[in-house]
Amino acid sequence: MPPLTETPSVERPLLPTLRRFLPYLWPSDARPLRLRIVVSMILVVASKIVQIFGSGYTLKYAFDRMAHGDRSVAWIVVALVLGYAAARFSSTMFDNFRNVVFERVGQEATRRLAGSVFRHLHQLSLRFHLERRTGAVTKVVERGTKSIDTMLYFMLFNIAPTLLELIIVLGIFWTSFGLWLAAGTVVMVAVYIYFTRMVTDWRAALRTRMNDLDTGAVSHAVDSLLNFETVKYFNAEEREAARYEAAMQAYANAAVRSENSLAWLNIGQALVTSATLGIGMAMIAWGWGTGQFTAGDVLLVSTLLSQLFRPLDLLGMVYRTIRQGVIDMGAMFDLIDTPSEVVDAPGAQPLVVGNGHVRFEDVHFGYDAGQPILKGIDLDIPAGHTLAVVGPSGAGKSTLARLMYRFYDLTGGRITIDGQDIAGVTQDSLRSAIGIVPQDTVLFNDTIGYNIAYGREGAGPDEIVRAAKGAAIAEFIERQPLGYETRVGERGLKLSGGEKQRVAIARTLLKNPPILILDEATSALDSRTEAEIQDTLEDIERGRTTIVIAHRLSTVVNADEIVVLDSGRVVERGSHAALLRQDGLYAEMWNRQAQERESEEDGALAAE
Repeated sequence: MPPLTETPSVERPLLPTLRRFLPYLWPSDARPLRLRIVVSMILVVASKIVQIFGSGYTLKYAFDRMAHGDRSVAWIVVALVLGYAAARFSSTMFDNFRNVVFERVGQEATRRLAGSVFRHLHQLSLRFHLERRTGAVTKVVERGTKSIDTMLYFMLFNIAPTLLELIIVLGIFWTSFGLWLAAGTVVMVAVYIYFTRMVTDWRAALRTRMNDLDTGAVSHAVDSLLNFETVKYFNAEEREAARYEAAMQAYANAAVRSENSLAWLNIGQALVTSATLGIGMAMIAWGWGTGQFTAGDVLLVSTLLSQLFRPLDLLGMVYRTIRQGVIDMGAMFDLIDTPSEVVDAPGAQPLVVGNGHVRFEDVHFGYDAGQPILKGIDLDIPAGHTLAVVGPSGAGKSTLARLMYRFYDLTGGRITIDGQDIAGVTQDSLRSAIGIVPQDTVLFNDTIGYNIAYGREGAGPDEIVRAAKGAAIAEFIERQPLGYETRVGERGLKLSGGEKQRVAIARTLLKNPPILILDEATSALDSRTEAEIQDTLEDIERGRTTIVIAHRLSTVVNADEIVVLDSGRVVERGSHAALLRQDGLYAEMWNRQAQERESEEDGALAAE
């Protein structure tokens, strides 16, 4: 297996990422959402027009009236001042109405994209999930979905209105004060944007490094907590804490550098904006001194530049947010673009299971090129029969179960069910026909009833109870104060090994598959619990085509046929008695395990 490393964040092209995002913003199948966007943009335009002309010119005319010194028209000045207040209120009202109208759009875009990513993650191959840390993947999805709403808001309600306001202000400056003021404003805005982008790109590299360290720290923390039992087995609490603290220290150092760089950005932006405001007002004041402009013009230019610089002051933060959003969304799009290793063949039809006759025909497979695991496996399991697969560790036993579920595609040969090649049927229908009781049963952190009902969607309470009785766990559940509503804890850790196995059996019984796989279902249990569960397993095997993958040979003596694997090949096959008579690998394993059982029994007697 490749090392568990994460792909570092890299700088993403802005426009291609935004183009990928647009279908979620403007969904073709949701006209009401598109109407909300149109209404929102109308409110944006209305807000800017009222803000520029209402606020700016009312103050200019009021100031000019007052400068003339004619107090007989005080009521006009009062009306203009009230108009200014009304314009400010209207602008705020339009902005908030815009937010109300647009909120549904942002949430729907987030929901659609998050749903697409989650669905795709479940469609990816087992190899992908084995090679990626769950904590790191969930962090990528979390960041990507959180960036959607923020990017939508800034692009539509900050950048677009700022551009509109800049165009209108430049038009006013050109027509009212001359080309020089408009040209000067363009130059200073260009300088501001260039400086902001240059410094922000520098900060983005620091931010990317900080995110990578954050992802590493979180993924390590999740991995450590999920394996807390292993940590305690080896007295490694302090070791894990030291590793986590080292990861957090590296993150803290990167965060300090990132935040300190913000001060330089803010100082440079303030210098450009203050210089523009000061020079612009000084020029208009000089024109007032020559009689070219009125005193109100000074106030008008001051108001318009202040209103223009207010969103421009946020441009650095907006640009950083969008660039970071592009990085976060790009990482999430990388997940969406990750191809599924196992896909349905073109025109694949649902599997039709009649009797459940399973065949492995010259099956070859390896997890990595050049390292074959199975080397020409031929197995024939008639309908309703039980085939046991045994052999030393690493022989390829559990690989057979993964191939049956088509978690991987074969490198040679084929597997058929009732004559149908499983590579040519839909994965959904294939997996619906197979049930499995694994060695390590991992349960959802929910109720016992939920975990049993997971076997078949839509199962009713009576069916859940029947499945629990069939798995001989109903009495245990009924003794619990909350019954089937009893929560099992993270990975089912509130239950014993035997109880978890019985829940897994009940879940499979509820699914009621024609083909059953028991993948070392009792090897992790003590002898007494194993014997109890073995009786239950033998009951559910009846009438089903069953593949039993076992380490303990005592659990497979009643199988219709036993196959012995060694180094990816079938070296022996036959009944239990026939294999003992062959005095080969199976007989050697049987005798060794018999000696181990005798030693355990002698040790138990001595302890008594």
